[in-house]
Amino acid sequence: MSEFCIIGSGISGATIANLLDKKHSVTLFDKARGPGGRASFKRIKGKIGFDHGTQYISPKTKEFKRFTKDLIKKRILKVWKGKHIFLNSKKKEDKKHLKVIGKNGNNDISKYLLKKIHCNYQSKLKKIYYKNKLWHLLFDDGKQRSFENLILTCPFPQLKKLSKKFISNSFLNRSIKMDANITTMIAIKKNKKSKSSYLFDDLILGWAGNENSKKRFKSKYDLWTLQSTFTWANKKINQNKNNKIENSKIMIDKFFQLTKIKKTKINYSLNHGWKYSSNSKPFKIKSYWDSKKKLGVCADWFVGPRLESGWISAHDLFRKILK
Repeated sequence: MSEFCIIGSGISGATIANLLDKKHSVTLFDKARGPGGRASFKRIKGKIGFDHGTQYISPKTKEFKRFTKDLIKKRILKVWKGKHIFLNSKKKEDKKHLKVIGKNGNNDISKYLLKKIHCNYQSKLKKIYYKNKLWHLLFDDGKQRSFENLILTCPFPQLKKLSKKFISNSFLNRSIKMDANITTMIAIKKNKKSKSSYLFDDLILGWAGNENSKKRFKSKYDLWTLQSTFTWANKKINQNKNNKIENSKIMIDKFFQLTKIKKTKINYSLNHGWKYSSNSKPFKIKSYWDSKKKLGVCADWFVGPRLESGWISAHDLFRKILK
């Protein structure tokens, strides 16, 4: 039996698993098909695919800058030289604004951190309970597992549902709403004048990124990742599974309208909804650790909406565990 069980393979789960694995046995579970969480890479064929969650990483803190620089040296990450085009806005791109991406996909960080960890994917956690100083986990497929220590890295609403019987800290009683995001991925006819990315001042469409500009693969199509605004997605997310075609069409039409790119045939289109995309209002604490029950929580929503926030939260939890 492993000492630590981690739920979630996003940046928080991957980071805390990697830190703990140096001195402890660790097992990780995730409901997805692979690692990355919101930094997942939707692979279509071979190396061809879309960063349909996190588009790029822009390190802010000294510690995270050192971490990303080390991964660039190891050729896990690379600098993306794509230029943002701001439409209908007075904003201009900061030339000092470093943009870092995974060499093969933005889930490369999680893959790197988890390469020595025993991971179980397509394992959706249904229920937890604490008995005889052990955490007992029940999964959707009926399997049960027990561990001495449990660390949860799931979105706040899911955490609250799973652990409200076991966490008395006031942070769990806060009323927060995590913003949603709807992503539409399209392949269209190649255009020599295609830009790297667009940021829109629009009620529906927030961002469009040209995956070809990341120079990971060669494709006969231009691959674009379109991401909605939080405001529009919050209204549409609950019915997105039923309305995928309609929602994608709205976003695609907006894309052609705003960018002035000539409307062309959509060779294929994919839709993905992130119900719990991010929390823009940070908590007073960066993570949670109950040393008696041996229950921990780390996630980006403690600190902010950025991928880096999850990394910061995981390191904060690790320091608490060491004490």
